[in-house]
Formats: sequence, C-alpha cells, structure tokens
Amino acid sequence: MKNRYFNMAKQILITLITAIIGGVLFSFFHIPVPWLLGPMIAALIGTTVMKRQFIWPSSIRNSGMIIVGYTIGLSMTTSALHAMVLQLPYMLLMTVLLLLFCAGIAFVVSKLSDSDYRTLLLASIPGGLSQIIMLAEETKGINLAIVTITQVIRLMIIIIVMPLLVLIPMFADSGDVVNEPIASLAPTLSSGNWSNLFPNIIIFAVICIVFALVGAKIKFPTAYLIGPAIGTAIFQAYILEGPQLPSGLINAAQLLLGTHVGLMLTPNQIPRKLKTFGLALGSGLILVFGAIGFSMLLIKLQPISKATALLSLAPGGMDQMGIIAHAINADLSFVSGYQLFRTFFIFFAVPSLIRLIFNIADKKKVKHQSQT
Repeated sequence: MKNRYFNMAKQILITLITAIIGGVLFSFFHIPVPWLLGPMIAALIGTTVMKRQFIWPSSIRNSGMIIVGYTIGLSMTTSALHAMVLQLPYMLLMTVLLLLFCAGIAFVVSKLSDSDYRTLLLASIPGGLSQIIMLAEETKGINLAIVTITQVIRLMIIIIVMPLLVLIPMFADSGDVVNEPIASLAPTLSSGNWSNLFPNIIIFAVICIVFALVGAKIKFPTAYLIGPAIGTAIFQAYILEGPQLPSGLINAAQLLLGTHVGLMLTPNQIPRKLKTFGLALGSGLILVFGAIGFSMLLIKLQPISKATALLSLAPGGMDQMGIIAHAINADLSFVSGYQLFRTFFIFFAVPSLIRLIFNIADKKKVKHQSQT
C-alpha cells in the first residue's frame, strides 16, 4: 500500500516538474498565456511523444478552478455590477449576436468535417479556455481533443491578431469617452502581494471550498469554478473585501488547469488531423472578421472609438484585451465591462442553455427512432 502511494506521489511530482518546465519555457519566449499553454503542451508532449505515464488527480485540477473562481468573484463588485446595468441592453445584444454567429460557424464547420455539431458548438464558444474545456469535459458525447485544439487556436489568433488590428489606421483612433462610462472593472489586471493575503484569504478560502463542494453536490455546471465565484461575490458585497491574489498564485492555478487539459488532450481522437486543424484555423479567422463587423454596429449605437469597440467584442480573454486597451489609450473601463459581461453570461447562462438544447435534441432523436 505504501509503495503504491509512493509511486503515485512520484508520478505526480514528475508531472509537476514537466508542467513547470513548460511554463518557464513559454514565459521565456513570451508566448501568450504561458502558464496555461506551457504546461498543457508539455504534458501533451510527455504523454504522446515521450510516452511517459503522468498522473494528475482531479482534486488538483479542482484546486486550480477554485482559485480562478475566486478571482472571478473578486471582479463582481457592487459598483461593477451597477455600472454594467447601465450598458446591459447593448451588452446583451452584442453578446447574443456574437454567440449566434459562433453557432453558425459551428454549423458550417460540422457540414465540412467529420465532427458532430455538439462538439463544434462548444469548440466555437468564445469563453475562457479552461472554463469551456471543463464544460466540454462534463458534457457527454463531446470530443474533448477537438474542443481543446479549436479553442487554443482561436485564443492564439485573437491574441496575435488583435494587437496588430488596433494599430492600423482603420482602428487607431482610440480614446473617445462614452456617455455612460462604466466604472473601473479591471481588478483582474492587477495582482496583490503575498503580505496582503492574510488573514482575510483564509476566510475566503473556506467560503470558496464550501461553495464548490455544495455546487458539486447539487450538480451545478462547472461547480468548482462558478461556486467559488458566487460565494466570493456574495461575501465581498455584504461582509468583507477579498484580497487580490499575487500573480504567482494565479500562474499556479493556470498550471494546475493546463496540465490537466494537456493530459486529457489525445491527438489520436482527432479525425483527419490536417483538415481539422485547417477548419479550426479558418473558423478562428472568420470569428475575427465577425468581431470586426459587430464592432462597427456597436460604434453606431455608442459614442466610442473603433479600437474600443473592437477590443470590447474581441472573443479573447478580458485580461489580454484590457492590457491592449491600456497600451493604446482605448477606453479600458468600457472594454473590461463588455468582456466581463460576456464572461459572466457564458459562465452562468450558456452551460444551462447548451444542456437544454442537447436534451431537447436527444428527446427528438429518440422519438424519431421510435417512429421509424
């Protein structure tokens, strides 16, 4: 028994070292989201190329999700939510249009490939990389490898293309001020210090764990992420302000999630690899053009600059788009607000909607089979 636990601990340690090496290398070469993508690729190479037997318990993955959920909850301040309400109709309109556009892309790609529409729908949703992958993992009948690869390619395209787009003359007129400015919604762009964590972080750690366990007990979607987010937001709104996490701890959470995703990613599950990669690249580029089109519509509805509108609707991460907005003097609060709303909408509404759609489709399929 002791030998079995010793061997397991040894394999976990080897997996951890491999993941850290991946994160360090990606950071050294300034690759976007290094502590998520680095461990992911390192774990993938270790299992598929080097044929190593890695172990990464789900409890470790869940720990990373709790940390990310806490950071999301921190951003749900009273002032942030109040400011978002002022722009709610426009935020909802733009988010729904973008998601419908993504659903259309998934439908077209499903007709051009061997993949089913369910898998491609999750692969096309412009949410957080780790969150969408966790949702795909919890949904039956989903090819996790295709979802992961498509999401990674989309993220890389957005992070590489958007900084170039906002610097060209067509979009380089940032700096306008909106009539109803959104209050600063970018707390996740900054990080705290280790000395400022205690003692409040202990209280929030207990809250996050309890809400995560309760969420998992009642089978809440992505419970270890959304549970801590809800618990943190409620406690912070009425009782105590939560401390910002140091960047090192946030990087560690990304490592925990990235390693898990890398071990779940199995290229041999991808049909027609070259065609699948090509379609993923093409759908990512089409999504960029779609975001450009929707940004033009937003400009007609709101007195903002082209760069601000584009970054607000870019299907990338709030942190990355916020950093770009700050660098080019776009309206950072406006960009962060729209990105934050889409993130929350995808976290809370999309999982339930997707499960409802899939359940309806399953019932129709069963009914059709029974009649034939």
